[in-house]
Amino acid sequence: MINRKKMVSLLLVLTLCSGMVVNGYASEIDDTKKKAEELENKKKTAENEKASLAEQLKQLTQEMENTKKKITEKEDEITTKEEELVQAKIDEDDQYNSMKKRIRYMYENGNTGFVEILCSSKSIGEFLNNAEYISTISGYDRDMLVEFQKVVKNVEAQEASLKKEYDKLQTMQDDLITKQDNVSQLVQNKQSEIQSLDSELGDTKNKLAQLQAAAAEAERRQKEAAAAAEAAKQAAARQAAAQAAAAKKSSSSSSSSGSSSGSAGSSVVSGNGTFAHPCPSGYISSGFGYRTQPIAGASTNHKGIDFAAATGTPIYAAASGTVVSAGYAGNAGNLLVINHGGGLATYYMHCSKIYVSAGQSVTKGQNVAAVGTTGNSTGPHLHFQVMLNGTPVNPANYL
Repeated sequence: MINRKKMVSLLLVLTLCSGMVVNGYASEIDDTKKKAEELENKKKTAENEKASLAEQLKQLTQEMENTKKKITEKEDEITTKEEELVQAKIDEDDQYNSMKKRIRYMYENGNTGFVEILCSSKSIGEFLNNAEYISTISGYDRDMLVEFQKVVKNVEAQEASLKKEYDKLQTMQDDLITKQDNVSQLVQNKQSEIQSLDSELGDTKNKLAQLQAAAAEAERRQKEAAAAAEAAKQAAARQAAAQAAAAKKSSSSSSSSGSSSGSAGSSVVSGNGTFAHPCPSGYISSGFGYRTQPIAGASTNHKGIDFAAATGTPIYAAASGTVVSAGYAGNAGNLLVINHGGGLATYYMHCSKIYVSAGQSVTKGQNVAAVGTTGNSTGPHLHFQVMLNGTPVNPANYL
């Protein structure tokens, strides 16, 4: 009787404990569900933020493409303006040389020639016309020189303005690149955050599934324990009644026994032509005229001949003349331009060094620069260009 009472008491205690476990699981399940919902909301927020950042990145990329296009267009405008400036300087130099020749002639021959022209006049009208003609020649020289100087200054101002615009575009492009890098980093950070939330959410859902399975198992055990306790209680009551009835009939005694059951939970798991060879140590890497575009932004209409050579290889003046430009010029890199008179000028591009300066006279074959790869270049070489009255012609015709 005592053992049966102890067993009933034990079953009642187990039932109570099972109820407490089930309640504990229920509370933990609620907390885990709330955490899962919070993680879902955070993940959705992060994904929306990532989508917004991706759209910003797309817009920045488009802005960069537009700015890059503008920069390329501005580079072309600057190159054109540089060519105009060089030609203006050549025209100015030619006019200056022509005027010097006429002044020298007037100085060496005095005014005798003009006096003879005036004295040979057959009438006063002719005399006045000749006098006006002589004055017109002198005035024309001065006016033309002044006009060419104005053109040079005007083109220089235009080139300076274009370069300022180019610098602004370049600064804008740099800012866009910085913004793109920052937004890209934010996208990467947001992606890492999403991955972290996704991983944590997966763990939370797994934990929730385990808790729900454990709670279900605990509830099953609780019900089994309650049923067993109730069955034991009823059995004890019946036994007590039987014992009481038997006691009335005799003084005999009896004994009784009980049992309990349970189950395990589930688990979860150099040349000989008119011009000297400008770079005899080099070899022709690109000829004059049409060519396949060597790099992005390069022209397919090649205006000169490229002589490939090691950096520092000497460059020689193709003929005697006057240096009209010597300095950095955008795509051309370090550019040297020599005016040879008679409408002929030679260009030497991508130099690593230039040994002469604007206004200096040079002689044929003089070492005026060194091969380099400055400006828009695929490697060390000399771009040699011959201009005839402002139009590029094949240098091979002069070498």
